[in-house]
Amino acid sequence: MSTSTSIPANGPASIADALSLYQRLAPLEFFDQLRSQENIRENNRVYSTPVVIWLMIPQRLQGNGSLERAVLEVLRGLPSSFWPQPCQRLQNRSPHSAALSSHTGAYNQARQGLSVTIVEACCDRLFEQLTRSAPGALGPWDKRAFFLDGTTVRMPHSKELLKRYPPTANQHGESHWPVLRMLVAHDLQTGLAMRPEWGALNGDQAVGEQELLERAIDRLPKGSILVGDANFGVFSVAYAADQRQQAVLLRLTAVRAKHLAGRPIEDGMDLTITWKPSRVERRNHSTLPLDAAVSGRLIVRQVQPSNGALPFLLAVFTTLPGKAEPIVACYGQRWNVETDLRHLKCTLQLDPLRCSTPDMVAKEIELAMAAYNLVRAVICLAAQQAGAAPRDYGFTRAQNAILTFAPLIAAARTEQEAQMHFARMMFCVRQARRPRRKRPSYLRQVWPRGDRFPNRKG
Repeated sequence: MSTSTSIPANGPASIADALSLYQRLAPLEFFDQLRSQENIRENNRVYSTPVVIWLMIPQRLQGNGSLERAVLEVLRGLPSSFWPQPCQRLQNRSPHSAALSSHTGAYNQARQGLSVTIVEACCDRLFEQLTRSAPGALGPWDKRAFFLDGTTVRMPHSKELLKRYPPTANQHGESHWPVLRMLVAHDLQTGLAMRPEWGALNGDQAVGEQELLERAIDRLPKGSILVGDANFGVFSVAYAADQRQQAVLLRLTAVRAKHLAGRPIEDGMDLTITWKPSRVERRNHSTLPLDAAVSGRLIVRQVQPSNGALPFLLAVFTTLPGKAEPIVACYGQRWNVETDLRHLKCTLQLDPLRCSTPDMVAKEIELAMAAYNLVRAVICLAAQQAGAAPRDYGFTRAQNAILTFAPLIAAARTEQEAQMHFARMMFCVRQARRPRRKRPSYLRQVWPRGDRFPNRKG
């Protein structure tokens, strides 16, 4: 499979750090066009739409950084290209006396008033441009593969969020935190992520992962491969992808695989089948036509987990041609999406969210994905220079290098100075390459629970 990547590095300083990438991929003309389409009028001000979107990105890279840190970044100095026609306060600013306030009120109002539609368009543009410039097609099929997976995100306890995203309940009652269900799609080779889809986890408006996939599938690059675990190994997912000329590689439960094969499954099976919906699937998807069917292959192989666990039979349904071994090996990389989710939820602190309105939830999620993609783009550039695979690099170390050197690159007075800081940053990013360990991963174990304390008496 191909691992070559090519990130554009043209511009004033020929640099591809996160800030330079953002300004090149989302220029001011792009935002002017969006505001014109949405009929949004914006006065000449410090916290314009491009500035606010950029400030929210490093906030997320800093692990949910504060509003004050974002404002201080403006006071420290952003590239003048953000303000081609600076307002009076920017013109009056001098090295000895800043005309800008360090209070966060103006920036917070600008965040609240930011258009969700513009944020979505900006995130989509970053993903499309980076995907186009970082080829990651799989060799046997010349297609990109996207891992699909779902997760949940907690939010603050507010009236608006409780109404939109009801909390989870069990036999002990209702929990405190509103929860949403989110579906992500990550590129197999580069790790670049498409803007996610999400909805309520509970309540009357609850959505499942399959329904979220049907919303997101039209935004995937044409001719992609959808890779999903057993939760996506259902007819509705395979049919939705087939209708859009997207290939699928879906894991099946043993019961469903046995039903499709018409006999018990065994190692070495590679059957050409026509998958038709069952009565239950037709009842759950009443819009399916009477002749709905998907032609593909049922492949069964006994596989050995890398963590030393017992071998098991892996059954997958796919519409990909060719030998079965590369197909099974492709699915074997599905665990990467779990580490990608860990970076989003833990490293970028997307869970729990801190905002209290549905619009701010949307903006925080989408710009967290934009921040994630900018780091992945720099990793792709480092991998290109080293002739390695982008997945071999640690995300957190690359993120820390970018956060350290990006302000120095932005504040550089000459191109030579910027290139010096950029070279130092890329040296640190290239050192984030993970070592290849020969020993297997350790088995997952859980500490036993200790004795319970006695109940306190009043």
